Amino acid sequence: MNSREGRWSLRGMTALVTGGTKGIGYAIVEELAGLGAIVHTCSRNEVDLNDCQSQWKKKGFQVTGSVCDVVSKTQREELINKVSSLFDGKLNIFINNVGTAVPKATLEYTAEDYSFMMSTNLESAYNLCQLTHPLLKASGVANIVFVSSVAGVVSASVGSIYSATKGAMNQLAKNLACEWAKDNIRTNSVAPWFIRTPLVEPENRN
Repeated sequence: MNSREGRWSLRGMTALVTGGTKGIGYAIVEELAGLGAIVHTCSRNEVDLNDCQSQWKKKGFQVTGSVCDVVSKTQREELINKVSSLFDGKLNIFINNVGTAVPKATLEYTAEDYSFMMSTNLESAYNLCQLTHPLLKASGVANIVFVSSVAGVVSASVGSIYSATKGAMNQLAKNLACEWAKDNIRTNSVAPWFIRTPLVEPENRN
């Protein structure tokens, strides 16, 4: 907390982080909450969500959560309705973090693999941006951050479908940055290299 206090404050700001109970998403929730933001996050796993919320409460962080599978359009809409209710129709920060990978050779991929990764990584992010736009615009000062990957820029051994979703995400960020600038919504994409998170463990890749 001392190091955070020496940088800047996000007190009074509201934030939504998808997939905030593990890996990069978990770290983002901790950082935003540690800087004073009021954070809402989501996870498919209610046990993980409750455990994380208990930890954050002990640290004095203001974090709430929803059980949500972002692949589901209905659950995405329910998530944003919940966020709107919690934050009085305004949102300052939206972190599009949810993502998954199924590493295979291109010729080994099935139509189901393609649909699963496209819907999880790209379709959900696209639709959530649409759904959060009114809340972001209403805040008067808003930021969208896509958690992309270096695989969306260069070839990496994570599979062509995953790389394609991240490349599309980078281009989406560029388009929204221009299109929504008039609404005082800044849009950026960050592209991490391989990070040791639960996603890289074989049993968590699908």
